[in-house]
Amino acid sequence: MKPLPLLLATALAVAGGLPGVSTAADEKLIGGSVDSLLVYAREQHPEFAAARFEADAAAERVGPAGALPDPRFRIDLRDFTNEMSGGDPNLLPSRVGSAKYALTQTLPWFGKQDLRREAATAGANEATSRVRATWEDLAMRIKQTYAQHHVRLYTHRLMGENVDLLQTLGAIAQTRYATGAAPQQDVIAAQTERAKLQSDQAMVEGEGTQFGVRMRNLLGFAPGQIKLRPPESLRPIPPAAALDFIALEKRLLANNPQLAMATARITAADKSRELAYRNRYPDVTVGISPTQVRSRLTQWDLSVEVNIPLQQDSRRAQEREAERTMDAARLRHEATLNQALADLGEAMAGLDASRRVETLVTTSLLPQAELTLQSALAAYETGQVGFAPVIEAQRQILRAKQDLIRARGDQQMRLAEIERLIGEEL
Repeated sequence: MKPLPLLLATALAVAGGLPGVSTAADEKLIGGSVDSLLVYAREQHPEFAAARFEADAAAERVGPAGALPDPRFRIDLRDFTNEMSGGDPNLLPSRVGSAKYALTQTLPWFGKQDLRREAATAGANEATSRVRATWEDLAMRIKQTYAQHHVRLYTHRLMGENVDLLQTLGAIAQTRYATGAAPQQDVIAAQTERAKLQSDQAMVEGEGTQFGVRMRNLLGFAPGQIKLRPPESLRPIPPAAALDFIALEKRLLANNPQLAMATARITAADKSRELAYRNRYPDVTVGISPTQVRSRLTQWDLSVEVNIPLQQDSRRAQEREAERTMDAARLRHEATLNQALADLGEAMAGLDASRRVETLVTTSLLPQAELTLQSALAAYETGQVGFAPVIEAQRQILRAKQDLIRARGDQQMRLAEIERLIGEEL
């Protein structure tokens, strides 16, 4: 019986679709899908938790920033040596010449409290936006690492299938060589190609392990603490209608956390600038001072105190500093916006290119490679061609399927970048 049916069956299995990489359910494992990894990272990642605490701390600064300074209390003991009365020194207010109490409160100039509160609120908003930016960046890296890991796992399995195919081809070449129908070079060529593919497979396996370590770090735990499920399937790509550049640009302007941070910095700089100019005016301190003689209060004094803003050079320098800080905040906002829009355009272009590659491979290259392999196998079986066309056809199948999975993985990378830029899921 000729081995051609077995060979054709193996070849067609290798040339089939792209099944997902799956694993049996295990309660000790986490992951398997992007969503489950994101949920775990949101709850456990230390950097994201630190950003949340920093935002909480910034929010707590708003109240104190707008509060009045603490009042001051003072007591003056006059003639505590009792020299005038001929008595002994004493520190009790009722046993000295007289005691004067003073309770004072500093009142900032009109509007200063509000400006300090508004500047602190802008700082709190910036910290909140930084939490979102930290999460969006972390989520993007998790999504991209998941996609890269999935590509490596499938590539490893695809190479394993082709190793099996080359073993079958080598067996056929060995049988034909034994009957004198093929030269020994066919056997050697099959063995050499198989060894090379096994070497590439080992490299891909090592890369997959590296992605596993990277994912553990992104999830916030050290290697050995918990096990990860292998990636099971890639996320679906949104339809073309959801990837309109104009619509995505509007979402970016409304939701991008980096832009929100830059806007909050502008607000904080603006309020700090106004406060610097408001410092030209003095603060006022008012006080009330009763005087005690022995056991009774004999008089009440009212005081008003102002600080004199004489250090004009210092204040002008602070005002210039505030102006330059404002200019820098505006320019950084502009730079952030330009970079975000450029990144969005680049990601959209890359996504479109990857989708076109996927369409080309699935509709043209892969079917043609399958037909070429079948034709080469049939011709080799009948002795019409040598072994080289069979090997080349096998390589074409492998390259086409690798291009397909790489194109799908690249789409996932671009999608994750787009979602980071617009600040939300598509």
